[in-house]
Amino acid sequence: MTTKHLPNLPDYTLQRTLGRGNSAWVYLALNSQGQRVALKVPFQETLENPERAERFANEVRLSLQLKHENLVIGYAGVPFGTNSFLAMRYFPESTLARWLELGRVPENEALVIISDVARALTFLHAQGVVHQDVKSQNVYLDAGRAALGDFGAAYFIAQGGRGAGSPFYMAPEIYRGELGTPASDVYSLCVLAYELLTGERPFVSDTYEGLMVAHLSSYPKSLVHTVSKVPKSVTALVERGLAKTAQDRPVARDFVMAIEEVQGVRSGLKLDEVAASNDLKPPTTFGRAGAAKPTMAASAERSANSGQSGQPERRAWWKPFKKRS
Repeated sequence: MTTKHLPNLPDYTLQRTLGRGNSAWVYLALNSQGQRVALKVPFQETLENPERAERFANEVRLSLQLKHENLVIGYAGVPFGTNSFLAMRYFPESTLARWLELGRVPENEALVIISDVARALTFLHAQGVVHQDVKSQNVYLDAGRAALGDFGAAYFIAQGGRGAGSPFYMAPEIYRGELGTPASDVYSLCVLAYELLTGERPFVSDTYEGLMVAHLSSYPKSLVHTVSKVPKSVTALVERGLAKTAQDRPVARDFVMAIEEVQGVRSGLKLDEVAASNDLKPPTTFGRAGAAKPTMAASAERSANSGQSGQPERRAWWKPFKKRS
């Protein structure tokens, strides 16, 4: 277990290393109450780079501030300085990316994941927050729930931010240098949904330039013929969500409603999760610096993970989702 440059954290007992991301180590630890947590500790080089240090600090602040059952919530943290860290909920089932490496996810479980991530986005967008990095590496699984994590690139619309994303999941407008919006998050959600339902990403290339061309001008195979068992009400939403123009995409809560209707479950969305979610418009200004070239959240999509990586604790075929009451 690597503990070099570990800050002074007397309230935590390290158990083992969970993974190494682009900017931090992540450890399994016990807090002073004996609760298992994922402890994220930034690299020294992260602290020495102003942009990367600010991204880590942003993740700490938002993880502690935003509370929802489908978000990876933070328990404690220090955003800046040599003792900076983030203690957050531990997910023993690891990330969705790890499970996708083992094979295609069954359709029923895929719909649950899509609904849970959409629920997280509905909440964020109602708070005026854009995530900007929805991808399989940032979706965590445990006990019948999927949760969206990693708020390093997230920002409040009212405060402005900087365009960011991961190339396989980025919306066309991000490739054009624009700032992410709720519609951009929905596009990334639909790339993830397409990947879950078909076992393949809708746009692939070995280069950044190739991915940019694909997202800007190509269209994936229709889901109607590739996943015939999935209700058309859901596949139609996914295809609409991959629209090249942001205004043509549905909103996140549409996915929650459609999937729960299919599953015969009454929506549990709270008013604060859906309030104004249809009214959020792309900002007309992009902060003080104007539109910026998007920052890449991951240089190697399958190998790098900035959150709780490592192998899933259960190595048999994927059955993390228990029946909900």
